[in-house]
Amino acid sequence: MRLSNMADYAIVMMAAAARHCGGARISATQLAEETGIALPTVQKLVTSLSKAGLITSIRGTGGGISLSRPSAAINLAEIIEAIEGPIAMTSCINENSIDCAIEYNCHVKPHWPILNGAVRKALSDVSLDALCKAPNMFNNPAKQAPLMDTPL
Repeated sequence: MRLSNMADYAIVMMAAAARHCGGARISATQLAEETGIALPTVQKLVTSLSKAGLITSIRGTGGGISLSRPSAAINLAEIIEAIEGPIAMTSCINENSIDCAIEYNCHVKPHWPILNGAVRKALSDVSLDALCKAPNMFNNPAKQAPLMDTPL
């Protein structure tokens, strides 16, 4: 599974907002400058993340962007789903998808919901707060807090 650029950018942007927002607001321009994400992309992400209820956006003087909930209460699965929709490793589990050419002989299809649930759970176990606090976890695991609340 590989995240789209937009989902990746959304996570980067949300992490930057989490580092700045202790109830305060940050502008889209500031987020674009800090993250290196183009301003039009930040604005598009703000729209999607706002619709998903993850951030609050207020236009005009004194406005800006803030997290809708504490960063510890927002997880990676929510951010990814706000941009890409439900987490699924294959499209065949979607009832609205085009029929698969091998569906009649596929013994794997019944297992995809279980696998998708495991991937979603792993992503939901990583809070935005943990992501912000552990930037070097993989370089020096002994000195960092774990990203996930529970082991896999």
